[in-house]
Amino acid sequence: MGELDKDSEVLQRLYDLIEVRKEGSPEASYTAELLSTGVERVAQKLGEEAVETVIAVTQGKPNLVVYESADLLYHLLVAWALTGVRPEDVWAELAKREGKSGIVEKALRGK
Repeated sequence: MGELDKDSEVLQRLYDLIEVRKEGSPEASYTAELLSTGVERVAQKLGEEAVETVIAVTQGKPNLVVYESADLLYHLLVAWALTGVRPEDVWAELAKREGKSGIVEKALRGK
């Protein structure tokens, strides 16, 4: 297995941990606490992290982009877990789009 393969598995491991934490105590786990707040709060946190990532990008600070991107990915995975979306569902959607022009793919969505 290549280095990239091992690195990319971190998202699956994190998702699996989030799934476990869904059943955990909100007093013992930030993830369990966040999940217990409901979809609106999880969506708000996801939006906040997205904005913080955008700000880091516009500031041209690569280290901050990395930090904020990690926060964004974590909160995205929490949102997936809360809404029943599995990583393999997203990977399958990305695979369907692979090799297609973004312009063509976007035009096909409207049909």
